[in-house]
Amino acid sequence: MQEIVRQIRELVLSRWTNGEVHGVSHWDRVYGYGMRLIAPGVDPLVVALFAYLHDSCRMNDGYDTYHGPMAAVWMDSLRDTYLKPLSDEQMRLLKEACRLHTTTHKTGNPTIDACFDADRLDLWRVGIKPDPKRMATAKGRKIAQETDYNAMRD
Repeated sequence: MQEIVRQIRELVLSRWTNGEVHGVSHWDRVYGYGMRLIAPGVDPLVVALFAYLHDSCRMNDGYDTYHGPMAAVWMDSLRDTYLKPLSDEQMRLLKEACRLHTTTHKTGNPTIDACFDADRLDLWRVGIKPDPKRMATAKGRKIAQETDYNAMRD
């Protein structure tokens, strides 16, 4: 798992021309949150890859409505190379998580919902305290409740 995640991280980083709000430090934190959200029924590889792919097609560091769907489309071009080890179901989940991560609160799929929460738990970086009520998973709610976000800004 670690090798494919490393390769995707390097690929996305090599293409990244935007700022740090949605850059590598964000992706690394989303990865860390995602690994904390692993629970029964959650695919760790999908969550890990989501961390590095969900913002990969952003046009800028500001408001960009279509970056998730664009990332899902871009992943098709990686299917026979970087993403070849993924099963069809893993690919479907990864694309769906990227496509919906800015528009959907919860899907009921444990893997996709863990992806959503991993990204939401990093909202503190832009001055938004993650709201436990807006998390899609029980673990996400718990992390949001227990984290001292004020200490993280120092």
